[in-house]
Amino acid sequence: MTNPAEVMVLDDERIVCERLRESLSKKGFAVETFTDSRQALDRLEAKRFDVVVTDLKMKGPTGLDMLHTLRETAPSTQVIIITGHATIESAHEAEWGGVFDFITKPFKAKELVSMVAKAARKAERAHAREVKA
Repeated sequence: MTNPAEVMVLDDERIVCERLRESLSKKGFAVETFTDSRQALDRLEAKRFDVVVTDLKMKGPTGLDMLHTLRETAPSTQVIIITGHATIESAHEAEWGGVFDFITKPFKAKELVSMVAKAARKAERAHAREVKA
């Protein structure tokens, strides 16, 4: 990639946002973090991200709401859902919604960074196809 991949991290726990921003920034990603899903949705209207890492359950719009919105407005953006409250139903809904991956808390930052790198490569290819169309 010529420019660093743009990554949004959305989690209602500030510490999760801070740790992921640090880990992802060290690997060269441009990272913006949000603890409020409404503010994150507003930002998505103004900027295209390559990857969105979002918590599943939050006050206001949920991670699945973010996924559905992005499928409509920015189909090349890859979504990774993180959660401490995984259910088979939510995993299936995420899969049917086109999630790149679904990971349960606790997770290792290194594992998520690797997942984001793969998602960013997929987003770059998908965006290139969108531009050609």
